Amino acid sequence: MLASTAARLADAGTTVGLICATRGQAGSAGDPPLVSRDALPAVRERELRDACAILGIELLALLDHQDKHLHEADPDAMREVLVAHIRRQRPTVVLSFDPKGVSGHADHQAIGRFAHDAVVAAADARYAPHLGAPHAVRRMVWPAPLLPGDAATRDEFAAHWGVDYLIDGRAYRDRKVAALRTHRTQHRSVDREWFGEAHARTGGTILDWEAFRHAWGEPPPTIPADDLFAGLDDPA
Repeated sequence: MLASTAARLADAGTTVGLICATRGQAGSAGDPPLVSRDALPAVRERELRDACAILGIELLALLDHQDKHLHEADPDAMREVLVAHIRRQRPTVVLSFDPKGVSGHADHQAIGRFAHDAVVAAADARYAPHLGAPHAVRRMVWPAPLLPGDAATRDEFAAHWGVDYLIDGRAYRDRKVAALRTHRTQHRSVDREWFGEAHARTGGTILDWEAFRHAWGEPPPTIPADDLFAGLDDPA
């Protein structure tokens, strides 16, 4: 849901980073299976790294929590790890999951809570000064409250509640498709979500637009904005 946005930002010279809390080891290995269950974490990491290379995502961190058990992670330990990343990388905008986790996925809900907590703590000079100088993220955004295929045209996206940023990804369609296709072990869900009924119903425009919701921080000057950094004077 952010492939084109990441590629567009990277091409513009913005450093794009990604933190993954698990290696997806509890997910599908393909149908028929492409790898053994034991090999799946390493294979999924390679798939992710390949996708990042296609999109220009420069910084990738893997936290090695158990897939589908992220809600069991210790909040204090997770806060410390994420704050360390934030203070080191010093992002202007942070994108994470909303409270629903987009699709209700428990891991997505958990990392959304952890990310929100860490962004707030990273700005507080009293919290863990050994992790570096405090850093205040200027904007946090979530995926918009709609699933792929819920809207087809720009006007349909713009009319949907919670679409505060609407990114035109038409120039990045081929790279987005290539990045999706790197996740070979996840081909069933990729095909279902991106190339199945919704793709046919929207005439393929499911791949063209990416929509996000303003969570907090400095709001965009217009809604929907066409850039996650709209209105911010220093996107570096």
